[in-house]
Amino acid sequence: MKRKRITVRQIVCNIKRLCNDANYYLPHDVAGLLGKACEQEVSPQGKEILKNILDNADIALGGRFPLCQDCGTAVVFVELGQNVSIKGGNLIDAINQGVAKGYKEGCLRKSICHPLTRKNTGDNTPAVIHIDIVHGNNLKMVVMPKGGGAENMAKLTMLKPSDGKESIANFVVKSVSDAGSNPCPPIIVGVGIGGGTAERAMFLAKRALLRTTVNSDKEIAEFEKELLEKVNALGIGSQGFGGSVTALVVYVEMEPCHIASLPVAVNLQCHSARYAEAVL
Repeated sequence: MKRKRITVRQIVCNIKRLCNDANYYLPHDVAGLLGKACEQEVSPQGKEILKNILDNADIALGGRFPLCQDCGTAVVFVELGQNVSIKGGNLIDAINQGVAKGYKEGCLRKSICHPLTRKNTGDNTPAVIHIDIVHGNNLKMVVMPKGGGAENMAKLTMLKPSDGKESIANFVVKSVSDAGSNPCPPIIVGVGIGGGTAERAMFLAKRALLRTTVNSDKEIAEFEKELLEKVNALGIGSQGFGGSVTALVVYVEMEPCHIASLPVAVNLQCHSARYAEAVL
């Protein structure tokens, strides 16, 4: 396969655009889930909140306003084709340049700071970048702004190998219960099971938030439905005011793990489940 050259300028321009689009426009699949939740919600107050969330998305779309005042950490998922060469610089530097331009020129809140002094970096960098090397000659980039309220509710546990699905379900439900209204429900629940090590389980849970289709593994698809029912039975509801819809969907990503371990991670995404992607 012929090698493809992609310039740093192309990457910077596209990341800049994706940062803006992700913060301004609610994805169609998320809007569809919110509309379905509004129909299913039994609480009048919960139904009204869901309508307000959808109205907010329409206003953001019409005026190119941020969906939320927390424009998030810029989390970037990259699939780099093995036949792609980057011309004119470094891929990671280019992504961070694009994030800086996108957040500055798009009037998006910059939320990244030094962990101890709390001094803001001023341009929302560095981004959190995950790179996978894949077949082909394309470069796929997905920008997912991740709000602090939802990210603060991430959980990890190392279960015993014999604990099984019941213990996994109990951990997921408790994680959502402990989070309460903090992640701005209705939420999307990402669950990472296995992966060999703790950090891989956390990555799987984060990546699960981007899924838009039914799990191809029928057993896991059924488990996702079971988890969603258990989570919604908590009654937390939209923005924590009570109701039948606490989560819009639960997505599980699973990989093999060490025989002595059973890592399980939970990552929650707020109702403003923003992302935008480009393929070069």
